[in-house]
Amino acid sequence: MDMSRVAEQGLVLLGCGKMGSAMLAGWLEHGLPASAVWVVDPYPSDWLKAQGVNINTPLPEAPAVVLVAVKPQMMGEALPAIKALGGGRSLFVSVAAGTSIATFEAVLGQGTPIVRAMPNTPAAIRQGITALIGNSVASDNDVALAEGLLSAIGETVRLDDEGQMDAVTGLSGSGPAYVFHLIETLAAAGQAQGLPHELAMKLAKTTVAGAGALAMAAEEDPSQLRINVTSPNGTTQAALEVLMHQEEGFPDLLHRAVKAATDRSKELSRE
Repeated sequence: MDMSRVAEQGLVLLGCGKMGSAMLAGWLEHGLPASAVWVVDPYPSDWLKAQGVNINTPLPEAPAVVLVAVKPQMMGEALPAIKALGGGRSLFVSVAAGTSIATFEAVLGQGTPIVRAMPNTPAAIRQGITALIGNSVASDNDVALAEGLLSAIGETVRLDDEGQMDAVTGLSGSGPAYVFHLIETLAAAGQAQGLPHELAMKLAKTTVAGAGALAMAAEEDPSQLRINVTSPNGTTQAALEVLMHQEEGFPDLLHRAVKAATDRSKELSRE
């Protein structure tokens, strides 16, 4: 990732909670000098204070990037503080859920390059996936720079239009919680069949983690991997007949879950 411009002109990180900290740790490891980073956060953590970055000090006039990582509900009070940096000299990258590009343009001015991104919580261990979309002013280089910065916490994908962000929120943004609940209920089901709680939980966690890793590593797609492990009239087939039931299994359940999250994301962005 080309950090030289960022190192020279500086990077402003607005908000340094879990997501901000994960990104900052990745950038520092990739060689971004701590002196080139300005963090604005009302409650800096002990970890942050130990990194040698500039915390709550006057900001550079034209940083290369301003990365907005505050919680959506704090967005209103956070944005005016960086209004002076709008206008085109700095690239703005937002990982704040539910805040539209238009909201940023209204505060920062139309000529400001803005990239909106939606990461997810596995970013904390650099296993996240982040979807990005730039506004009309953001160049390919701007989006590439945003991708470079966000690759510190996992993989990135580019969207065709901002309207896709609600569905991304419903799938990958909120998705880790669905998988945590799968682990939780899988372990409970194992317990109901006579396994001790700790053993059932270890089997459930490791099975989900291993299957996910295999799905990422294998050349076949997940439906083929499923077919590969399903022997006719065997145990897996017995379970899949329940799970793959059109009305009562995963197809309908996950469709409704992702739709509910997507619909809620649309509502929130209108509020």
